[in-house]
Amino acid sequence: VLLNPQSGAGRALEDFQVVVQPMLADADITPTVFVTERPQHAQEKVQDEDLSQWDVLVVMSGDGLLHEVLNGLMERSDWEQALQTPLCILPGGSGNALAASINYYAGNDHVAKKKLLTNCTFILCKGLHAPMDLVSLSTASGKRFFSFLGFGWGFIADVDIDSEKYRRLGNARFTLGTLQCLVRLRIYQGRLSYLPAATEPGSPRDPKTRRATPTAGTEALSEDRELPADTLLVPLGQPVPPHWVVVPEEEFVCVYAIYQSHLGTNLLMAPEARLHDGCIHLFYVRAGISRVALLKIFLAMGRGTHLDLNCPHLHCIPVRAFRLEPRGSAGIMTVDGEALACEPVQGQIHGHMCRVVTGS
Repeated sequence: VLLNPQSGAGRALEDFQVVVQPMLADADITPTVFVTERPQHAQEKVQDEDLSQWDVLVVMSGDGLLHEVLNGLMERSDWEQALQTPLCILPGGSGNALAASINYYAGNDHVAKKKLLTNCTFILCKGLHAPMDLVSLSTASGKRFFSFLGFGWGFIADVDIDSEKYRRLGNARFTLGTLQCLVRLRIYQGRLSYLPAATEPGSPRDPKTRRATPTAGTEALSEDRELPADTLLVPLGQPVPPHWVVVPEEEFVCVYAIYQSHLGTNLLMAPEARLHDGCIHLFYVRAGISRVALLKIFLAMGRGTHLDLNCPHLHCIPVRAFRLEPRGSAGIMTVDGEALACEPVQGQIHGHMCRVVTGS
């Protein structure tokens, strides 16, 4: 169990001792707890760990720590074997998007806080696991990340990062952050392109991951580690392929690519999403939307009914790959809730790349 005691409202360790440990003891499961002390501590830990001694890697924190663990596993020379060790998320942060998604996929009622933790711990005790898709994200500066939740730019990313100073409020920080960002609603300029999920008749939605063929000048692909190749993408300096769709509008309030159902405990953003559906659910909100209409979308998202509003500014497209090219460096980007420098970025889905503890 990799546990961040500072995550969320700072109660992760206490909640683990009060809620999780007794349930694990009843299930005759003996955990080993590793408490993180600094950023990247968990990432360093899993890079060198002998994973053969563990049945499951459990993250008790927010989504950011799982992002750290996942990318630490991808740094290993045996990354493919390492990703066969099932991952488990126990909600200990503010957003807890993957935990809420796992609870949703299991068919459980919507719950939050300690009830969500109890449900996720029960799922862990059952010990069932299933494949999960990952998305490979590459930036113009040569960085590459593997992501399990989502990539954001604009309003949602602003709320996520600007509300960090209220993290002691728990999930309520996002409500406060949303209201503050609505008051000073910003417009972002850039070009958005994507490869629709149903590009060719009969084409697989979740193609099996293929190994990379290293090419000169490609920092992201390492010959030793044979990271999976982004076969749907061309280099960021080149135009997107002709069968891609380029969004005609270039002014946005928000762009968010999500691959799980929930954006947060109380935000059911992509009700149709599943762990291994081979799909990125690409949302974008065009400029021109009123503050009232945008607020209505987020209120409806609590029930997963925001698309029923038929708002002309809100678009949702199932895609297999996307590219975002912002004009200038203004704005915040996030991956799995962690901040990135604002620059051109593109990503594609990789099917069945890792395993995650789930209800079925």
